[in-house]
Amino acid sequence: MNNTQNKLILVVEDEEFNRIYFEELLNQIHCDVIVANNGLEAIEICQNNDAIDLILMDIKMPLMDGYEATKEIKKIRPNLPIIAQTAFALLGDKNKSLENGCDDYISKPVKKDVLINLIRKYLP
Repeated sequence: MNNTQNKLILVVEDEEFNRIYFEELLNQIHCDVIVANNGLEAIEICQNNDAIDLILMDIKMPLMDGYEATKEIKKIRPNLPIIAQTAFALLGDKNKSLENGCDDYISKPVKKDVLINLIRKYLP
């Protein structure tokens, strides 16, 4: 059962090391990856690409944070799953992510198996 095969995932992440980590991990489970460096870029990509199956959204980014980007993307694609990810895991971050439209939440450092299971949960 490989429901990740050829799925298109948008990784919204401003830190190069984290982007590379997510790309490598997603390639291992045979996903296609698009990268955005900030929330504004993520919105533009979503406006121009209906093929995106899931978003991994960093919360703390320049120009526009992940919460604002999520709200805007959900206006365009309300059913597109968005998983918030943040290195600044504080008590209440998960609730705040869900309140701002994210479908789920994962804290960094991201454990490979946890992320893969979370992604599979949202891909048909």
